[in-house]
Amino acid sequence: MGPFMGWVRSFRLQSMVLCWFVLTAGLGWLITSAHAQPIAPKAAADAAIVKQGEYLARAGDCVACHTVPGGKLFAGGRPMETPFGTLYSSNVTSDPATGIGKWSADAFYATMHIGRSRDSGLIYPAMPFGSYTKVTRADSDAIYAYLQSVPPVALPNKPHDLRFPYNNRSLLLGWRTLFFTEGTYRSDHTKSEEWNRGAYLVEGLGHCAMCHTAINALGGTSEAKAFQGGLIPMQNWYAPSLTSNKEAGLGDWSLADISDLLRTGISPRGAVYGPMAEVVYNSLQYLTDPDIRAMSVYLKSLAEGSPLVPATATVRVEETSLLMRLGKTVYDAQCASCHGGQGLGMPPQFPPLAANQSIQMESAVNPIRMVLNGGYPPGTIGNPRPYGMPPFAQSMSDDEVAAVVTYIRAAWGNRGTAISARQANELRTAPAD
Repeated sequence: MGPFMGWVRSFRLQSMVLCWFVLTAGLGWLITSAHAQPIAPKAAADAAIVKQGEYLARAGDCVACHTVPGGKLFAGGRPMETPFGTLYSSNVTSDPATGIGKWSADAFYATMHIGRSRDSGLIYPAMPFGSYTKVTRADSDAIYAYLQSVPPVALPNKPHDLRFPYNNRSLLLGWRTLFFTEGTYRSDHTKSEEWNRGAYLVEGLGHCAMCHTAINALGGTSEAKAFQGGLIPMQNWYAPSLTSNKEAGLGDWSLADISDLLRTGISPRGAVYGPMAEVVYNSLQYLTDPDIRAMSVYLKSLAEGSPLVPATATVRVEETSLLMRLGKTVYDAQCASCHGGQGLGMPPQFPPLAANQSIQMESAVNPIRMVLNGGYPPGTIGNPRPYGMPPFAQSMSDDEVAAVVTYIRAAWGNRGTAISARQANELRTAPAD
């Protein structure tokens, strides 16, 4: 149960204006119009530009939203359940009638950069244009060229099934005024070229802040709180803070360990599960070593100088409590064979639990979910046969889950707080993915 379990795009909500629809990765829900003027046929794009666009689309994890599992690549139609109704991802293949085959590069860039569709209509922020606005025009054009090369799939877009008043797009005008700032990424000249490349990928195409920044009461995010962590309610995972070493900050990690985690899903310091495992599987494992290192440099800088003492250090669970005794009994019987009697694990296959920030965070959602549902790190090029953790939802009672999670949060010098059986029960019905 490594420091990054529960990363991922897209999700945290309680929106008054539909802004919760910043759900996951990808180009978002592009809105086509039957009344838009036809575009003249485009010349075939240079093969190198198409290849670069494919790479950038990987960096943006576009496949995660725009491809139904087992379906045609980028044909859309993937449902996203929300408290306001259901959204469906759009067809972004080169099909001229149902995809974006008649879109121009200018129209595509407008979608990426300002969140406007081909007919200038407002786009729901399920499409993370708040992050993609940072993408350069050249990179947008490359992604456009790649998508135009994707085999056409004649699959009409499904209309969103949203309840009133959330189906009123005019509400987005207020949201955009409050929470959207247009602008391509600008380099920080006090930082290295490598740092700036990492910032461009993390803040732009990677749209990492979409998960790792809490959504406020109006469904927007504050730049001042970027990367400070937040709950992903519809997925019931917690995306930890990347700015604090009290949570998942990487300030004291080596660049090699961060790079291993991003590229393969495992490292000597921890492993990724849940939504972040999907990001590694779909996107990060395909990035070049220089780009992974650049992202590592930037991510490490976010938490450098942050104290390492967990946020819950002021409250300790008594080692002799009944909850701890039951937790140790369960742990010794079910967990010690992989994670060790002293919680040291067998890295990188079985991550350590002792001195693991993700175990000790104020939010205990992720360790509870791992005990209930189990999980696997992603199968990647660098880790093709990952070791997984079995689910215990069917074999452990709520009291046992609460006890064992409390035990691992407080044993071996860990300083997390106790959890209750009620907390365990509330997560039993959470989606397993």
